[in-house]
Amino acid sequence: MSEMNPERLRILVKICQLYYEDGLNQLEIAKRLGISRPHVSRMLTAAKTEGIVRIAIHNPFSGEQELEKQFVSAFGIQDAIIVDVDDGDPLKLQSQLGRTSAALIESVLMDGDIVGVMAGRTVASAAGELDYFPREGLRFVPLIGGWGSEGASWHAGSNAMAFANKLKSKYWLMHAPATVSSIETGQLLRQEPEIDKVLQLARRSRVAVISIGEVDEGATMAKSGSVNRADIAMLEERGAVANLCASFIDRDGRELDFPEQHRWIGLSASELRAIPTVIGIAGGERKAEAITAALRGKWIDVLVTDAATAKAVMALHLGE
Repeated sequence: MSEMNPERLRILVKICQLYYEDGLNQLEIAKRLGISRPHVSRMLTAAKTEGIVRIAIHNPFSGEQELEKQFVSAFGIQDAIIVDVDDGDPLKLQSQLGRTSAALIESVLMDGDIVGVMAGRTVASAAGELDYFPREGLRFVPLIGGWGSEGASWHAGSNAMAFANKLKSKYWLMHAPATVSSIETGQLLRQEPEIDKVLQLARRSRVAVISIGEVDEGATMAKSGSVNRADIAMLEERGAVANLCASFIDRDGRELDFPEQHRWIGLSASELRAIPTVIGIAGGERKAEAITAALRGKWIDVLVTDAATAKAVMALHLGE
C-alpha cells in the first residue's frame, strides 16, 4: 500500500465498508456522504488498487474450469463447460449434462432465433431440464431425419418439439428417415418440397444444439436400426470415428466424402459449420475419440461434457 493521507484512507475504508459489508449501492453511498456517485466509483477502484480491498472468490468449480481453459487453448473453440459427475451412472451423467446445457441454452438464445436440433438422449435431456423463459419468435427445427422407425423421445424432430413446447414456440418436423436404402432415394427425398423446406430453414439456424455420435455397434444410430453392421464396417473402413448430423468425420476431424453419404437426409457437417453458434453435448468416455475428432475439426463452438471424458479427450489429443 502506498503512502496515503490518513483522512483519505479513512474515507476510503468507510466507503468500502458501506459497499462491501453493509450492501449499499454507489448511489446510496453518494447520498449518505454527500458526494457524487462517480466519485464513489473512483474511490472503490482506488481501494482495490491500494490493496485496501482484496476480492477472493470461493470457487467450487476450479478444477473443471482449469480443464475448460485447457480445452479452449488446445482446440481454439469458443468455450467449454465441464461438469464433475461423481460416479459413472449413465443416467446421472445424462441428467447432469442436460441441466448444464439447459442453463447454457437459456443464456444463448435471443428473440427471433432459429434453433437447429439434433437427435440424441443428451439433447433430449437438455430439453427436459429446460424451464420456460420468455423469448419472442423462436423457431425449432430438426437437423436430420428420424433415427429408425421406432418411436422415441430423442429423435431430432421429437427434440425440436420438446424444446418448442417448453418455450411456447413454433417447431417444424422432417417427415423423412435419417438414412435410406439407396443414393437415388436420398436424392429424391431431399427434393421433396416439404423436406426441402425444413432443410432450408435448418440452414438458416443461428444456434444448433447437437450430439456427437461415435461410429460403432453401440452407437445410437446402430441401436436404432438406422445403420446395420455392414454400414458400420464400411464407415470404419473409410476411417470414420464420429457422426455429425448427416456427415462422418475421421480422427483428425476431416469430413469424409464418399458416395453412400447421399443416403443420409439432413444437414452436412459443412452446412453445420455455417451456423454461427454450434453447441455440442456429449459425455461418457466411450465418446472420447468422437469428441476429439469434432474438436480437432472445429465443428463445434461450445462443448458441454463431463470431467472424466474431458480428461480422456485431452489425453487422447496430446498423446497422438
